[in-house]
Amino acid sequence: MDKWRRKYAWLDHIVLAYERFTERYGTHYAAAVTYFSVLSLVPILMIGFAVAGFVLQSQPDLLAELRGAIAEAVPDPNLSKQVNEAVTTALDSKGTVGIIGLLGAAYSGLGWMSNLRDALTAQWGHAKENLPFLGTLWRDLLALLGLGLAIVLSFGITALGTGFAELILRWMGLENAGWAHAMLRIGTIILSLLANWLVFLWVLSRLPRKPVGWRSAIRGAFAGAVGFEILKQTATIFLSFTTKSPTSAAFGSVIGVLVFANLVAQFVLFITAWTATAKENREPEVVKAPPPAVIQPVVSVRSGPSPSLMLGAGAVAGALLGLRWRRK
Repeated sequence: MDKWRRKYAWLDHIVLAYERFTERYGTHYAAAVTYFSVLSLVPILMIGFAVAGFVLQSQPDLLAELRGAIAEAVPDPNLSKQVNEAVTTALDSKGTVGIIGLLGAAYSGLGWMSNLRDALTAQWGHAKENLPFLGTLWRDLLALLGLGLAIVLSFGITALGTGFAELILRWMGLENAGWAHAMLRIGTIILSLLANWLVFLWVLSRLPRKPVGWRSAIRGAFAGAVGFEILKQTATIFLSFTTKSPTSAAFGSVIGVLVFANLVAQFVLFITAWTATAKENREPEVVKAPPPAVIQPVVSVRSGPSPSLMLGAGAVAGALLGLRWRRK
């Protein structure tokens, strides 16, 4: 039995992590994180639109190219005029759109971070404390900025590695070699895994309300990096199928984003539960002391002679009868 348990210890670990995930309401927390993830898409798009408006306004040549592209794509002069007027109106209201987008992004981002930190704290097995509102809000904002920097750093590593690899291939004259591009693809995946590992290491060790040690999150961060890369590749294949027709592109992309956000949220929480239930991270079980023994003497009152007296009298009578019988 012990040999079987040692051989399949990884399976016991997965079962234990799943029990922790369900007992700590992992699915409910993942739903809350998914809600704020989808809600934050609109403010982010508004901020991007405002930034594009400022860039176009400062680059008149680029704005003229955009208007020319609209005129070529829309042959009807009346419709083209209406589209250009819509672009002009949007550029004029870029400031308002940007402010609304920033406010919406702050609300959805803080809600997302608050739910994510509470979920990670629950999966680590830490009790939820009653923290002051302003202090919690400030810490969540700092955590959101820290996670944003970690994500920017990870994607920067991937982008720099890919860009330098392309330059090296051109410098060596291997831009047309198939095997070189295959090696480049493998190197890109390795860099992406490294970037994902850095992000998951930050999420698992620093985002819970009670930060844990880096060493406790190394294995979990590696497993999370591999699983997240698989999810990304699956999402890429799914989106390639949904963009083949206008109908699937309109609804499939929205559904795909929603499902992908929920899968990522559940995966992050399950990896946290898996990390927290590792042998080196389990808290020793405290065996409760038994309750103190209570001695209660029982006093019984009977009418007539007591049983001990009757027993003693019977013994004396039996001895006398035996003595008389022996004499006879």
